[in-house]
Amino acid sequence: MAEKTIGELDKNDLKNCRAKIAAAKSEMQKIVIGQDETVDALFRAMLADGHVLIEGVPGIAKTLIMVALSQTTGTDFKRIQFTPDMLPSDIVGISTYDPKKGFTTIKGPVFTNLVLADEINRASPKVQSTMLEAMQERQVTIAGETFGIQHPFLVLATQNTMESLGVYTLPAAQLDRFLFKLNMGYLTPEQEKTVLKKNTTIYKLEDFGVAKVLKKEDILEYQKLTHKIYLGDEVEEYIINLVNATRYPQKYGIELGKYVQYGASPRASIGLYIAAKAQALIKGQTFVTSEHVKEVAHDVLRHRVFLNYEGQAEEIDEDKIIAEILAKVPVE
Repeated sequence: MAEKTIGELDKNDLKNCRAKIAAAKSEMQKIVIGQDETVDALFRAMLADGHVLIEGVPGIAKTLIMVALSQTTGTDFKRIQFTPDMLPSDIVGISTYDPKKGFTTIKGPVFTNLVLADEINRASPKVQSTMLEAMQERQVTIAGETFGIQHPFLVLATQNTMESLGVYTLPAAQLDRFLFKLNMGYLTPEQEKTVLKKNTTIYKLEDFGVAKVLKKEDILEYQKLTHKIYLGDEVEEYIINLVNATRYPQKYGIELGKYVQYGASPRASIGLYIAAKAQALIKGQTFVTSEHVKEVAHDVLRHRVFLNYEGQAEEIDEDKIIAEILAKVPVE
């Protein structure tokens, strides 16, 4: 497909999109405290039509973020708690026989707009692959019949990083299906003081007055708008070089590259390409710059750079490797 030009973009559409997303973020901040970076990344992922993987300790508002996102975007939301004894049918649904109606299909929780896949690494590999297939194909098969999943469709999956019993690590090929990987940490003491006064244990969600700012149709329209953002040859070359530097770090003088076993896949290049467009759109700009690419690089690459045994033993942070790559790979 030929690249869209700036002339095909309606500046009013860009202005409206930026204003609506800014308003939606403000509504979420009424109830979600201190997780602005995560909220920003979720909106980028939504515009890019991708999925998000999060690592973080329990109780840092992952469910609350998705509930707030659902309320302000007018989308449907469901939460799936993954367990070792879960079956694929618990996600996609089943075909059952009713003496009055005959064979009927009962659809599972994956048939929604927003899915919180909580502790996805606690499910068996078979269940994980079922969920990831639904994410990738945007359809599932129940008793030989194929059903499409409604759009927009965003999965926020979390990993349990505190336990090893009953945990099945996501394979690299499945990690690669996520557009972003985010790390959510603890709040600052000041932010936690605010949480004490504004939390859903004391108040109901309705008490916060989170308004519906967007509609499903708006999101679908903004996703189309994202594809129209111009990305020139120089930025395209920069994206290719960044990904190439994860594979051949010595070529770019990356000192921490000695700890890398495998670099990022071509899907990382695609991820940087579309995520940078989404970032430009959120900022109200008609074209992508290298700065937009840098702003999304950590989220796109951190789960696609794999450490060797030495790197794992030294507990090297993938973000430090990415930071060095961003510092040393020039913009042509």
